[in-house]
Amino acid sequence: MIASLGRGMKDYAEHLVAFKPNARLYLLYAIIAGAAVGIFRLLFNFYVLSLGFDQKLLGNLVTTSSITALIVALPMGYLADRLGRKASLLLSGVIICLSVAMMVIWPATGNLYAMNILSGAAQSLAGVTMSPFLMENSSERERTYLFSFSAGMQMVSASLGNWVGGYLPSWVGSLRSVGAQSYQAYGGSILVVAVALGLSILPLLLIRMPRLARAERTVFAPFSYAAKNPKKLTQLVLPMLITSLGAGLIMPFMNVFFRVQYHQSDQVIGVMFAWGSLAMGLGLLVAPPLADRLGKIQIVVITQGISIPFLILLGFSPLFWISAVAYYIRVALMNMSAPVYQTFVMEQVEPSSRAMVASLVSMSWNFGWAISPTISGMLQVRYGFGPPFLGTIVLYIISVFLYWLFWWRRALVVEAASPPKSSPFRERAG
Repeated sequence: MIASLGRGMKDYAEHLVAFKPNARLYLLYAIIAGAAVGIFRLLFNFYVLSLGFDQKLLGNLVTTSSITALIVALPMGYLADRLGRKASLLLSGVIICLSVAMMVIWPATGNLYAMNILSGAAQSLAGVTMSPFLMENSSERERTYLFSFSAGMQMVSASLGNWVGGYLPSWVGSLRSVGAQSYQAYGGSILVVAVALGLSILPLLLIRMPRLARAERTVFAPFSYAAKNPKKLTQLVLPMLITSLGAGLIMPFMNVFFRVQYHQSDQVIGVMFAWGSLAMGLGLLVAPPLADRLGKIQIVVITQGISIPFLILLGFSPLFWISAVAYYIRVALMNMSAPVYQTFVMEQVEPSSRAMVASLVSMSWNFGWAISPTISGMLQVRYGFGPPFLGTIVLYIISVFLYWLFWWRRALVVEAASPPKSSPFRERAG
């Protein structure tokens, strides 16, 4: 047992050592930005509420950011190809940093909407750039590890950000001689986030990208690929779309849920989110060897399917500690397969089409987050958290079934039809 574990750790380390210099610089950026985002996601909802707004506005702000990302995803895919990966990452980082700062400098309703539009566009640019960038800066051997390690380290750093975020308003409030739950304390804390986001951009400046040939930048190749493969693209995108519809009902409001449902303080919620991000990060780190052994799609179906009972406990347990434990397990299981699926998607398409397909995947995710938070906010005001949780559970069940139907079932059919050959949809254990 110990010898087997040692071999597994050695194999894992060999994959990490294989990361290329550009990939390592991106990881440093992701770690710093992950910590900043961990603070922001914990405190932004509380900041908006401290300004005197309600959950309905919160839902509308999330919807505004997501619907912007949805609308601009395809143009951003083209822009990412025209600017190049490095310039796209830099531009998105600068815009996100400035938009976060402006939400505090000018906290009027109109500006909150405007900055969410701006940050939504920047997040879309970063999202459609990330997967092609990692593909281009990795080989097949370490690719799944790079995708998962990147996401895992972001979550681990976000856990630190969540922990710090739980105490940051108290520290800022003490310095400014105001209450920890005042808008001044929350606003000062979010300005700290803006500074951290600015620092995260520095490693990106050191990235060196090869110059692409003109043929590799053509705008027609992605559309040509989509026209030739409509069924395949639908099967890649539809399950994620259903998942996003469910996630948008609940995930943007988890901090509000624990405050309203269980009357927990910012510090407790911050520590909870920290442990939750750490659990998610650990799950992401163990995903690659599991994908090597079981298969990429198999990991997606198994982990997301098992997470559903814990989602039920999270939303409907009468006891806080049961809900908290369910939260940790659910976030680890539901999210550990995300980078594995991103790798799978990128492997299914031609290099010239990756940015555009990444745009479609981004659109599918943002579509749910563009619609669901507004619906959830209205439901919460009228009926509480019960209906949003029920909607999420049903939609997650549908999405897991679609992953199985489109990809795992097909893998079984392919294997049965040609036993001597390895399936392109299933990785074999090495």
